[in-house]
Amino acid sequence: MALEADMLADRRRMKRRVGRWRLLALAFAFIAVVGIAVSYVDELSLFRLGDHIARVSVSGIILDDREQQNLFDSIKDAKGAKAVILHINSPGGTTAGSEALFAAIRRLATVKPVVAVMGDVAASGGYIAALGADHIVARGNSITGSIGVIFQWANFSQLLEKLGVDVEQIKSDILKAEPNPFTPTPPEALEVTSEMVRDSHAWFVGLVAERRPFDADRAAQLSDGRVYTGRQALEANLIDAIGGERTAVAWLQETHGIADTLKVVDWRRDSIEQLGLGELAIAWTLRQVGLAGLADLIGTGEKMSSLERLSLDGLISVWHPEP
Repeated sequence: MALEADMLADRRRMKRRVGRWRLLALAFAFIAVVGIAVSYVDELSLFRLGDHIARVSVSGIILDDREQQNLFDSIKDAKGAKAVILHINSPGGTTAGSEALFAAIRRLATVKPVVAVMGDVAASGGYIAALGADHIVARGNSITGSIGVIFQWANFSQLLEKLGVDVEQIKSDILKAEPNPFTPTPPEALEVTSEMVRDSHAWFVGLVAERRPFDADRAAQLSDGRVYTGRQALEANLIDAIGGERTAVAWLQETHGIADTLKVVDWRRDSIEQLGLGELAIAWTLRQVGLAGLADLIGTGEKMSSLERLSLDGLISVWHPEP
């Protein structure tokens, strides 16, 4: 009898434990579902609830990056994002990629105020990105400018000649696949390539004249490819202020009435579309219990850089690119 009573008591205790775990599991599932449902209301981001200032980083080599452009469009449509701080730390990249980035920033700036804050380097294509903002802030020792375009290639023809290697080719015309690294560049190819560089450079200079604004002559004087410190850029009117993010927030408050008490929230390319339901639920729950740093690690593992996947071909607007 005593044994049966003990067994009965054990079973009851086990049922209570299982019941508690089931209840916790149901509560966790409910919280996760509610969190995910709320995230869809505010577009791509799971955690940007309420009014805030969006912070976006543009770093490294700039390419024609559709995901990055879509991110700006998402911020444009997000009701909670009242303004945008664009942190730029880039030596530039492809001219076409910089053009696409500029266009995406301008689309955003037609709806919400955008301030660019330069880091160590915001040169060439990085400066094109800054031109998309309504206001540009830089550190006194930030490197910026480098307003110019370059098209470069290696020529191994003399080395191949010494090695006794001949590259045979048949092409439809003299300018096809020129310039190329295996044969001396014909004068006609040098001329058309120079014309292409001049055309892109004229576009860049026109952009500077339009956005700062300068007259054409002044823009041309500043667009000889040189780099400037932040202080020099301020004196030349290429930027608007010396400072950092606090300076940017102060400008937003002064000119657009954006409260400086609003939280500045990082917007990244890691969106709900890139995470599974389980990852979203775990990340959301971690944030609710104060483990935001740990939540940020979910789904944001190191990705292969664009430079590792692509070669930097074509017209480039870049200052001192990494090899």
